[in-house]
Amino acid sequence: MRGYIFDLDGTVYLGDKMIEGAAETIRALRERGDKVVFLSNKPIATRQSYSDKLTKMGIPTKVEDVLNSSLIVARYLKKMLQPDDKVYVIGEKPIHDELREHGIPITEDSVNPKYVILSWDRQFTYDKLNIVYQAAVSGSKIIASNPDATCPLDSGQIPDTGTFIAALEAATGKSIDLVVGKPSLIAAEAAVEHLGLQYEDCFMIGDRLETDIKMGNDAGMASVLVLTGVATAEMAAASQYKPKHVIPSIKEIVRL
Repeated sequence: MRGYIFDLDGTVYLGDKMIEGAAETIRALRERGDKVVFLSNKPIATRQSYSDKLTKMGIPTKVEDVLNSSLIVARYLKKMLQPDDKVYVIGEKPIHDELREHGIPITEDSVNPKYVILSWDRQFTYDKLNIVYQAAVSGSKIIASNPDATCPLDSGQIPDTGTFIAALEAATGKSIDLVVGKPSLIAAEAAVEHLGLQYEDCFMIGDRLETDIKMGNDAGMASVLVLTGVATAEMAAASQYKPKHVIPSIKEIVRL
């Protein structure tokens, strides 16, 4: 039995367009007895919406088989929070909802919170940047949901959480405290525990070298780069994050 951890955007679909062969590939893996989980860094949609989207595309998916950075942030905070700790969130409704569902107390007071969660926010402003900057220099722990600079769509790419991280790090002159989504081993552990397998029995399939491939390599999984999203074969050849396999698209997975 093998485990297959699939990124979503750029790997299974682009925007609302499924990548050719995705449904057939995942069905073939399941039918031969392998395990599949979906792991996305994208925090602006709920896991239920991912489940619904995949199912409508012909890939029947339970919400439990979708992990995203919002869920991983919530689980991390659940372990780390002490009584009276305050959590301030910059992000959209889905990550707020996920945190609340896990009992994470979100404060509207941005002065000296214990943690600031920095996530993708399509209404990001100078005022929000200043809030997270002031918190960082005052000693708050800055946790990012994901480091992706962009998100691939069928029409191109748009800025993601990584652009906000870059702005903050330029202002403070230092790195943020933690990223919990890919490529962190926190995300890798969440996926492998869900599958109930060992790292060496799992494939990590994605379109980004610095997140999907780095995490797969760091965790001891077989990393697989698909060329349907952000990275190209030329980028892979020049990158420090070398995938074990480079394939044109998801439909080649069954041949590995």
